[in-house]
Amino acid sequence: MTDDQAWTITGAFDPGAPDWHYLPVEIPEGVREIEVVYRYDRPDVPPGVRGNALDIGVFGPRERFRGWSGGARDRFVVNATEATPGYLPGPIEPGEWQIILAPYTVSPQGMTFEVGVTVRFGPNGLAFQPNPAPGIAPQADRGKSWYRGDGHLHTIYSDGRRELEELVADARAAGLDFIVSTEHNTPSAHLQWGHHATEDLLILNGEEVTTRSGHWPAWNLPAGQWIDWRYRDSRELRRFVDEVHKSGGLVVAAHPFGPCIGCTWEFGYESADLVEIWNGPWTLDDEASVIAWDGLLRAGRWIPAVGNSDSHAHNDRVGLPHNVVLADGLTGSQLMEGFAKGRNWIAESSSVQLEFTATADGTTVGIGETMKTDPGTPIAIEIKASGAPDTHVRILDQHGPQWGGYVPAEGATITWTTQSRYSKWVRVEIRREEPTPTTRDTMVALTNPIFFR
Repeated sequence: MTDDQAWTITGAFDPGAPDWHYLPVEIPEGVREIEVVYRYDRPDVPPGVRGNALDIGVFGPRERFRGWSGGARDRFVVNATEATPGYLPGPIEPGEWQIILAPYTVSPQGMTFEVGVTVRFGPNGLAFQPNPAPGIAPQADRGKSWYRGDGHLHTIYSDGRRELEELVADARAAGLDFIVSTEHNTPSAHLQWGHHATEDLLILNGEEVTTRSGHWPAWNLPAGQWIDWRYRDSRELRRFVDEVHKSGGLVVAAHPFGPCIGCTWEFGYESADLVEIWNGPWTLDDEASVIAWDGLLRAGRWIPAVGNSDSHAHNDRVGLPHNVVLADGLTGSQLMEGFAKGRNWIAESSSVQLEFTATADGTTVGIGETMKTDPGTPIAIEIKASGAPDTHVRILDQHGPQWGGYVPAEGATITWTTQSRYSKWVRVEIRREEPTPTTRDTMVALTNPIFFR
């Protein structure tokens, strides 16, 4: 048997480094495993100046994606039987592999790096057997109903801290019916979920496509499908959006005003099916997202709103917030249809219950639907809220807040009347007069609009 081979690649980036840098590695015949370890310098920088951060991943011959860990770990191993989380198990094909380095931020002093590569020879172990989650969760499927789910979640398969089984347990404890697995830039978790799936929680495959111009969770992908993230231009984005749509999925513009580098949504909303206006505990950037979304609504452009926890650490509460979507059943395609139609509202927890309807001339419509009436016909708006004690309902249309009411511990029913000559649409917020470190109050629930024509 041939001895292991190891070598080291060194280099440097200046502050104007490209987004992606490739280190070609020639892998000979007979290799059963590749191990890569990397490090880079982290010089001190003054307050307000960005230091060094370097992400890493790998492609096999013919640009076949084999894994990505970003900056979450300093090493990875790939072989036929198993791989470091974030990477795809499989035989080590001979030929030119590419280690991809992605300078996230570079200090004024520049950045030096060192990448160690070790290849080990010998026969392959047992072939990896993918075990994706089933496409059903029969104990949670209630037919046409409102389903609760969190569509932005991370585990050890990218930069999260939870094991897969921990995320399942926390999602069930949060009262959710479904989750979407959205690891950064990799589908590696898709192939493992079947080991941890339960009959009362649907697990959908996704990917948080993490570009340098914004992050976009791709929802409802086939198990193992990888979506590329190596671009900044919206014209390139379009090609990958089309891939998601052909697979029956939806594109979510995540945390549009997220304050981290590359997190703010810079692509424009032409390619987005949904916009995540509430991400994790309520903060100022969520308030900014709601204001921007409301501005699009006033200008006649509606992109259905969603909210997700973006949970990474154990103390990031799964389901804060989550979506409550009306679907014909609990399958990926049925949920995507409900989301695409905007039949969705957002809640801080499963305790919050909300019904929002509009009635005129004996016809009642709900969230995401359109009512056609004569301009002077009265339209009765009704909101039933419970599970949100000591909060306030706010009814808004294109002119801003119009009416509201208090929600005590026992819940409340709040009514208001408008006409299509006055309101093009109506939506609802529930807020708690509880300041956060960056906002004067806290969002408890938020709906998509009901439209009037």
